[in-house]
Formats: sequence, structure tokens, C-alpha cells
Amino acid sequence: MTDFPIVETDPGVTRQVLADSPDLMMVSFRFAETGAEGKLHSHPHVQSTYVKTGRFSFSLDGKTLEIAPGDSFIIPSGAKHGCICLEPGELIDCFTPRRDDFL
Repeated sequence: MTDFPIVETDPGVTRQVLADSPDLMMVSFRFAETGAEGKLHSHPHVQSTYVKTGRFSFSLDGKTLEIAPGDSFIIPSGAKHGCICLEPGELIDCFTPRRDDFL
């Protein structure tokens, strides 16, 4: 097991790789404050997101979802997505294949 650093990605948001292999990566995103934002973006990886704690307003290809602890969903390859933190918490994201840009 490798210890990965905690990286600040946006104001009030940190990322830490939890586990990885060439085919799959698990990553924790922690949102420390209400209003912290995961900016809109897209990538070629398929992503699954699980809400461990907190509440978020999530944009996925122009649709808005409000998500809370226990919710999960899939983000297809190339889909534009991002979120705004409504209540501080943690998202667990998995990517396939691995996000080499996170290493």
C-alpha cells in the first residue's frame, strides 16, 4: 500500500488517491466548507461517485442533482460535470482507467 499526498484542488477542496492500478483508481475528495466547488470539467474516464458524507448540488451534462450520504451514480466518459458543496463532506470517486494526471 502506498501513501498518497493530500492535494488542494480548489479553495476548500482536497483530493487524495486511496488506491490505484492501471485499470482502476479510487480517490477521496473532501469539501471543507459550504460553497466549495468542484469546477465543471470532463475527461475520457468513466467515473463513479459515492457520497460518504455531506450534501452537494451536482451538475451532469446540464442536469442538476442534489446528492446526500449514501447516494451514488455513474458519470459517462466525456460528460461535463462538477459540483457545489451544500454541506461539508467527502465524495469517493472511482475512475476507469486510472487518472494518471492524479499521480
